[in-house]
Amino acid sequence: METIRRIKVKELLGMEPGTEVLAKGWVRTKRGNKQVKFIALNDGSTVNSIQIVADTTVISEDILKRISTGASLAVRGSLVESVGSGQRVEIQAKEIEIYGECDPMRYPLQKKDTSLEYLRTVAHMRMRTNTFGAVLRIRHAMAFAIHKFFNDKGFVYLNTPLITESDCEGAGQMFQVTTYDLEKELPRTKKGEIDYSGDFFGKQTSLTVSGQLEGELGATALGEIYTFGPTFRAENSNTPRHLAEFWMIEPEMAFYDIKDNMDLAEEFIKYLVSYALENCIDDVRFLNDKYDPELIDRLRGVCQTEFVRLEYTEGIKILEEAVSNGVQFEYPVYWGVDLQSEHERYLVEKHFRKPVILTGYPKEIKAFYMKQDDNGKTVRAMDVLFPKIGEIIGGSEREASLEKLENRINELGMSRKNLEWYIDTRRFGTVPHSGFGLGFERLLLFVTGMSNIRDVIPFPRTPKNAEF
Repeated sequence: METIRRIKVKELLGMEPGTEVLAKGWVRTKRGNKQVKFIALNDGSTVNSIQIVADTTVISEDILKRISTGASLAVRGSLVESVGSGQRVEIQAKEIEIYGECDPMRYPLQKKDTSLEYLRTVAHMRMRTNTFGAVLRIRHAMAFAIHKFFNDKGFVYLNTPLITESDCEGAGQMFQVTTYDLEKELPRTKKGEIDYSGDFFGKQTSLTVSGQLEGELGATALGEIYTFGPTFRAENSNTPRHLAEFWMIEPEMAFYDIKDNMDLAEEFIKYLVSYALENCIDDVRFLNDKYDPELIDRLRGVCQTEFVRLEYTEGIKILEEAVSNGVQFEYPVYWGVDLQSEHERYLVEKHFRKPVILTGYPKEIKAFYMKQDDNGKTVRAMDVLFPKIGEIIGGSEREASLEKLENRINELGMSRKNLEWYIDTRRFGTVPHSGFGLGFERLLLFVTGMSNIRDVIPFPRTPKNAEF
């Protein structure tokens, strides 16, 4: 059978009939009668399967009996014009080899329309479904597009550490890293605190919540950098929008102010959405038709509209007016509040009906490193708000003043012991600089139309769940 080259299903479906071909893949469905069997074969290269027509006078009954949903096959035959609807070509089988049989009584993907909730319980097999094949191909395309976008702009891809002693967000929700035997009594200092001097790194370390602080070091040396890697939050949030392990894209740019930062964020997200529409349209259309009939229109809408630039103070006024007109929010609205997803989505979906970049947040609800405005109340933060998602990008112009940065660190009572290296960027040749973070899975929720963040990552990590 290996006398001819195997051709992937995606390529086969675009070929002209009249050639002998070799296809390999897994059986999606099998149907037929005594004379002929119709097998849908998929190899993961596309959401579409190719139909195999197996005549019982050519392929033995013994072989056909052993073929069931989930089995893996190699099929040699003639690529012919399809007489049925749905696809242009099909394979008239001349020879079928079964690589792996599949017990239909135990195979967990038997039902035609299996719920996403059920598939999360068999996450090790769900990648074989059309839905997760489509999602993961889009995930791959978006990762490639991210690197392409920044590479074409001259950014440097910087690998920041996954193990760190710094808490960028200041929230303290970090996974600790240690080689101490936790079954034994831990060494203590005279003050009764755990003594980390004997631990692997000689100090307390954790998994990173962000590569931003290290990214700023890169930006103040290389000009424009981006990081793209896993980040970790030990936040006990079991919601459709939170993961304990997720991927972040974090560009940092020297000599960018807040306006430059907003312009880049808008250009970046439009580029990614356009890339998905141009290069993943079969998968996007499948998800549109199966889960979210407004998906394609929503994606096109983002590419074709100017994002609204809105001051936080103006946003609060709009929300307060909505409340006075009878709109009910679960969470209160007032100046100084950290906006919830329901507030963000109201601005985007009801009021403006387009993406919004919210700026000028109260400094009390934002991180220590954000540039303070002259009014002493607000900082040059920016959040990009999207329909169905809420915040998809968060960023700011960074505080370039050594004095202001030190004062803010002291105001918040933060320990400077682990931050002196970061403060050095303001001591030695400080410059205006900006950056933002895009949660990769949040982007994928938007591009795929999926409603649960656990369904856009192959192996979700959530509270009480670390399977595989």
